[in-house]
Amino acid sequence: MSPLPQILRDQLAATPAGRLPFAQVMELALYHPEHGYYGAEPRKIGRQGDFFTSVSVGPLFGHLLAMRALQEWQALGEPEDFTIIEQGAHDGQLAEDVLSAVGDRPVSYLIVEPNPRYREAQAKRLGDRVRWVENLGSLRSGPKHGFFLCNELPDAFPVHLVRWCGERWRELFVEEDGPEAFRFITGEISCAELAGEVKRLPHDLEPGHTLEINLAMLAWIRDLALAAFRGSIFIADYGLDAEEFHTDSRAEGTIRRYKQHRTDGDVLAELGECDLTAHINFTRLIAEAERHGLEKVEYDLQGRMLGRMAMPWIKTFETKPMSVPMMRQFQSLTHPAFLGRSFRCLLLKKSTP
Repeated sequence: MSPLPQILRDQLAATPAGRLPFAQVMELALYHPEHGYYGAEPRKIGRQGDFFTSVSVGPLFGHLLAMRALQEWQALGEPEDFTIIEQGAHDGQLAEDVLSAVGDRPVSYLIVEPNPRYREAQAKRLGDRVRWVENLGSLRSGPKHGFFLCNELPDAFPVHLVRWCGERWRELFVEEDGPEAFRFITGEISCAELAGEVKRLPHDLEPGHTLEINLAMLAWIRDLALAAFRGSIFIADYGLDAEEFHTDSRAEGTIRRYKQHRTDGDVLAELGECDLTAHINFTRLIAEAERHGLEKVEYDLQGRMLGRMAMPWIKTFETKPMSVPMMRQFQSLTHPAFLGRSFRCLLLKKSTP
């Protein structure tokens, strides 16, 4: 059993009110350096892990992203310092797939990774083909040209939870519920930035409607906008448009825990042993990106966007058949019954730091 519940109890006992915003609990559960779900080492993904990603399907996802990155490189005039930048690289599998498709072209690869254990795992897979920085702030000094990519990153940022109580929005905090459990309790909004986001929310929902507010995502896109590179930013993730969060079918919010390919809303159970994730608000993400000088180029369901990105590749099969394994990968990535509708993709243009 993970020691995280006791660590959380100790933290709760040290707070005057005996409670913490859910964002702090989610950060502890996912990123505690020793006992967090993502803290110690990269988790297995795919059939042997807790969930699937587009990378689990096979190398095609990385090959399509490499094609798009190389298009960016050519559009910028093939600059010598052009760099593919990845954040949330996990065990390095996506980087390996992208680099395989890039081949011997003079393009660099950079991974943004603060966790030394993840860097070690990535280095074992990738060797000297990549270099690392610890945070987005390091990108403010270069490279000057790049293609930034991330797959399922902001959905794992800690989120605040707020609930409509019929007259106003209240925040959900976590407190102890006996010696072995925790529970949610409502309280006043915990910080000014969260209060500002709450002002954007509707006041005509049914009492009890719960929403996630991803302040970390907004800080992240602001930091990314300050990076020195010109080029593009590609984001693939679970997400919705703002109005989709307000439907009755999502009144309990989108925060979920994943374990062994099973999911439920019991997000305070087995802390540190389960993945926690919430759909990102793409409407809010795009608005914040545009406010800081980034330009929306394309936003769509993953199936449709990858389908368009794949057209040059698909044309290569006009004179020869596509292999069955490759066809299966393409269908898994793009068909609405598989990952094509589950994920959405956003492409942003970055002209200036």
